[in-house]
Amino acid sequence: MYKITLRKELNPTVTMMEIEAPLVAKKAEPGQFIILRVNEDGERIPLTIAGYDREKGTVRIIFQIVGATTTLLNAKKEGEYIQDFVGPLGVATHIEGLKRVCIVGGGVGCAIALPIAQALKKNGCAVTSVVGFRNKDLVILKEDFQEASERFILMTDDGSAGRKGLVTEPLREILEKEKDIDKIFIIGPLVMMKFAVECARPFGVPTVVSMNPIMIDGTGMCGCCRLTVGGKMLFACVDGPDFDGCLVNFDEAISRSAQYAEFERKAREKTCNLLKKGC
Repeated sequence: MYKITLRKELNPTVTMMEIEAPLVAKKAEPGQFIILRVNEDGERIPLTIAGYDREKGTVRIIFQIVGATTTLLNAKKEGEYIQDFVGPLGVATHIEGLKRVCIVGGGVGCAIALPIAQALKKNGCAVTSVVGFRNKDLVILKEDFQEASERFILMTDDGSAGRKGLVTEPLREILEKEKDIDKIFIIGPLVMMKFAVECARPFGVPTVVSMNPIMIDGTGMCGCCRLTVGGKMLFACVDGPDFDGCLVNFDEAISRSAQYAEFERKAREKTCNLLKKGC
């Protein structure tokens, strides 16, 4: 059992938790993920590691409430426990040797982007962070990104916070003016990542995307997280989750991700009803 040492609502649909898991915290690196079960009969879900404290032995996770399991997890209180917390899994993000990078985050994907920005800053890299949300009520981790970035640009679809527009707009402006960007990290919804990659492609700057499709075992045996990258089938859990954005077949990934949307919606509604009844 793993204790929830801290719980904080970042916005109406996104929650942050710190989990007491010293063995995971000891080995965790930016870009890796864990797989958890809320209770003994629960399903396994992957969540990217959003931070860690080796001295305290805690791992931070940030999740959006979209399905039955995240609804159950969100109902847990500080001081309570979850059943399983396995990791770190996946290949850590490669940040060595980079001098100037641009990090593009969208929505809850910013939780994945933040530890990468923090690690890059620690390595002496100049970080430009461009993060986007639908509106001001959904903005998360603003102060953390400002601290980790040499330059920070906040975008909202409706202009209620920061600058109005999409993350691709400042990204294109940066790439048109600055020729010394070593790499671009793009993390967020699949559609956002697809168009951000296409925006960057003409400039020839290497792009890295974090792919988090459906996963079950996290070891490559089930095949659920398969992706087509450069015409080859790879597995996000063992080959990723980071991939060359210019090689990812986003249309295929988007199609696969939508297959279980209706199932997730119904499962979440059922779970919400059970929680309301106190079951």
